[in-house]
Amino acid sequence: MSDSTKPALKLLLATPRGFCAGVDRAVLIVERALEIYGPPVYVRHEIVHNKRVVDDLAAKGAVFVEELSDLPDSLDEKTPVIFSAHGVPKAVTSEADRLELNWLDATCPLVSKVHIEAQQHFSKGYEILMIGHAGHPEVIGTMGQLPAGTIRLIENTEDAETIEVSDPSRLAYISQTTLSVDDTAAIVATLKSRFPDIAEPHKQDICYATTNRQAAVKDIAPLSDMVLVIGAPNSSNSMRLVEVSLTSGCPEAYLITGREDIQPDRLKDISTLGLTAGASAPENLMDEVIEELSTHFSLAIEEVVHTTESVEFKLPKQIR
Repeated sequence: MSDSTKPALKLLLATPRGFCAGVDRAVLIVERALEIYGPPVYVRHEIVHNKRVVDDLAAKGAVFVEELSDLPDSLDEKTPVIFSAHGVPKAVTSEADRLELNWLDATCPLVSKVHIEAQQHFSKGYEILMIGHAGHPEVIGTMGQLPAGTIRLIENTEDAETIEVSDPSRLAYISQTTLSVDDTAAIVATLKSRFPDIAEPHKQDICYATTNRQAAVKDIAPLSDMVLVIGAPNSSNSMRLVEVSLTSGCPEAYLITGREDIQPDRLKDISTLGLTAGASAPENLMDEVIEELSTHFSLAIEEVVHTTESVEFKLPKQIR
């Protein structure tokens, strides 16, 4: 089909989108470990929540396991074991030390910042509330920095309205880094109205990349008939982009994992499509989705720039 016979579609690309500095660092840690030590290297949990990234690394020799107990008994002492960008409980690093593993920590430095905050609050004898999603690896890792029961989870404003604390004057909150900025603000407002003395982060815990990607999608959502978010169903930041699109004025928003999820029939009645990608989605997925769209539509592509990013994080010293 020639461009002249294809239906027209305006495509708004949100910027920034895709890989953040923490994801870049985590993927590079696995790639550098493979170069230095040779395959296999082992990774506890998906290094980031994206199947393409995981499959590409697996093809290069990375082996993904869910727990340290899944590692082979005959593991060479030099073979690296890498902890994912989401962070791990202290019990996991303690077990890795007990087993004398050569472990590398790919925890995003902005997640590590929240871990440090939690430890500082604990050392002051504060009761700690964590805003986050139950069962998410980052939440499990953060709550696992301290003794069980020390950190209590707040998932929504209802939790914030009903939670009881022992001493409101010695209370602090921390947050998962990949939450909805607006939803978290509502939860924080509820906590502050109930507990005016609650200690808060010096700088908000929701990371710059999550904040920027949500702000960028807010720019395109009101101008779009539909927004597609490239990401993974288990990626918190990707799912939040779908939610933010809907609450920012776009009538339809969907998560797609790649070009295979494009359904031209669902797009035939729209004139403007918004497109973005979660922080763990590589740029080649975006390129493939645009290529797929171009086979069905005559595209007029416009990049909508909210801000530019220049953040970089150092690699662990073992592989610098």
